[in-house]
Amino acid sequence: MYSIGDLSRRTGVKIPTIRYYEQMGLIAAPERSEGNQRRYEKGELERLAFIRHARDLGLSIDSIKDLLALSQHPERPCGEADRIASEHLATVREKIARLRKLEQELERIVACDGNHTVGDCYVIRALADHSMCESEH
Repeated sequence: MYSIGDLSRRTGVKIPTIRYYEQMGLIAAPERSEGNQRRYEKGELERLAFIRHARDLGLSIDSIKDLLALSQHPERPCGEADRIASEHLATVREKIARLRKLEQELERIVACDGNHTVGDCYVIRALADHSMCESEH
């Protein structure tokens, strides 16, 4: 049995986040000791480690709930899990593309500026007037 502090130390998940995951139904409400402390089983430790890894990869709480539900049926085909991961991958790729455009625009804005005064500063003007940008970002 693990206390909430043990769970936190072993998984790197903060105690308030563990309580939040309990409220969200991602982990089961644990048994309580005579002193009313939460006591977790090894399965909850493993489940919390799964959740932590999924969150580190940027998966949403809803996607994690779906994946946890799927994991309860090891005999089922993996297609639904693959779909969830593929959709998330597409979202990540879209974000990367937007960040690349943002990077290019910021590089262009910075390159246009010289040793002028703030009144002549291209960075300030470009941020004030979106039409000065070369592309949508």
